[in-house]
Amino acid sequence: MQYSLEESIKLSVDDISLGMFITGVQKRKRVNLKQAGRISSREQIITLRENGIKFVWVNEKLSDRHCFYKPVNQQQVFHHEEQTIPNELSHTQFPENTSLSNVEYGRAKELISEAKQLVQKLLVDMQDNKNVTLNDVEILADDMIESAFINTDALLCASALRNKDSYLLEHSVNVACLLISFGKYLGLTKAIMKELAIGGIIHDIGKIEVDDAILQKPAKLSPEEFEEMKKHQTHAEKIINGIDGLSQTSRDVCLMHHEKLDGSGYPRGLSGDQISLYGKMACVVDIYDALTADRVYKDGVSPLEAFKILIRLTPYHLDTDLVYKFINCLSVYPAGSIVQLDDYRVGVVCESNKSNPLEPIVKCFYSLSLKEQVNITVVDLKNSVNVIKQALSPSELEKIIPNFREYI
Repeated sequence: MQYSLEESIKLSVDDISLGMFITGVQKRKRVNLKQAGRISSREQIITLRENGIKFVWVNEKLSDRHCFYKPVNQQQVFHHEEQTIPNELSHTQFPENTSLSNVEYGRAKELISEAKQLVQKLLVDMQDNKNVTLNDVEILADDMIESAFINTDALLCASALRNKDSYLLEHSVNVACLLISFGKYLGLTKAIMKELAIGGIIHDIGKIEVDDAILQKPAKLSPEEFEEMKKHQTHAEKIINGIDGLSQTSRDVCLMHHEKLDGSGYPRGLSGDQISLYGKMACVVDIYDALTADRVYKDGVSPLEAFKILIRLTPYHLDTDLVYKFINCLSVYPAGSIVQLDDYRVGVVCESNKSNPLEPIVKCFYSLSLKEQVNITVVDLKNSVNVIKQALSPSELEKIIPNFREYI
């Protein structure tokens, strides 16, 4: 994503600090607007200087609040090379190991961690019958939307790599992230995306009233147990009725994500157009995330397998058009998915390729042929002789490489 320099402050590279959000860099006669991101380490500042960067443009609104700005004056400009004109065709790249896209992945990981903590707090507060307000949830939703507009793949990658022991927390956060990404793809407004995110965060809130023995059962539920589980939607409606300021969009996400187009869903057995667009989106997203997650009673499947299942659920359970748009939104190999290349290297997709979905950018970290961790290498498959041999689910990889997430 490129940012307008008109909304940014021009600083000398000697005056930048941690937390600043850079929208452009200037070396000599060109200004690079291709990369953007937040400075999170001293090494990145050093790298900018070593690569001859003289000036940077910083967006104050996207930077940390503590940052101090010292705009350059004309005299400083003349001390360097001649004053230049911004040129959006410049493609200067930051070094791979300190790229600002990596910075945004780090920020996205922090955001996902904060989101899980907030969901945990919400669950505890509701169990203790405390009054729940949306203030913190709204701030979190805004931050998630900002992250998605800066680097959607970084947000999706950070949310996709998860732990099955925290399913309820991570599922709520992932559904929110996926709804934001889906809403962005569909061209929805940021206001609606915010309401979708809030709905995603609270969509399973009714499960706090379900017996833990059912929630944590390491086997398929009996018919009687499943009927009890379904009541979490009835519980949810009672809970969210006590939340002031909750929008109808958020309510639809929360209360419609188990409905089906043919009327066989729950809690109300809604069908067709009785289910709103946002409810239909939530149905698709909720099933996809549940399919790809490792649970106490089953292993998750790869995104590719999940897409096949979603398609089989059309047109009677899920909206056909929305399912295909969702698949296009994430791409065949979504950010955060695990793949094996034809040379037996294994890696995580760190950036999808919308123009050619079969050629994403993959961060390789393990060799199945050598049976050992290898130096992390970023492979852009559109410029590589390698191809993807197969998609792997996290559970499949964990059987080969325990704690593989530590390598990434």
